[in-house]
Amino acid sequence: MPNCDNCSGTCCGSCGGAYVLGEGEIVLLRRLAEIAFLPVSRRADSGEPIYREDERFDYTLALQCLEKRGFVSIDYDQPLKDLRCPTYAAAPVHGSVALTARGQEILDAMDWFGVEE
Repeated sequence: MPNCDNCSGTCCGSCGGAYVLGEGEIVLLRRLAEIAFLPVSRRADSGEPIYREDERFDYTLALQCLEKRGFVSIDYDQPLKDLRCPTYAAAPVHGSVALTARGQEILDAMDWFGVEE
């Protein structure tokens, strides 16, 4: 797992409370505000998470950083039921990703204070 200095944001909150989130992290958090659980798969060779619903970004690092910060929970023991998506079919391991209480707090703060681009 990368350390905070290598995340798409540059701060994990331990530097005084401000979080710097990358665009992919913001997209995922906003998507999780709309849908409680998102599908995720895992690479067979490295165990890295893969989100394939949106091809604009490589969400691997964003997912890892969000999980490390405690904003999301990735659970490979709880895949989404009846997921019929060909982009996930080839992956060996399926799971789901959801917001944590801390992630919901960040979303609330983003809504309240806004997000600086």
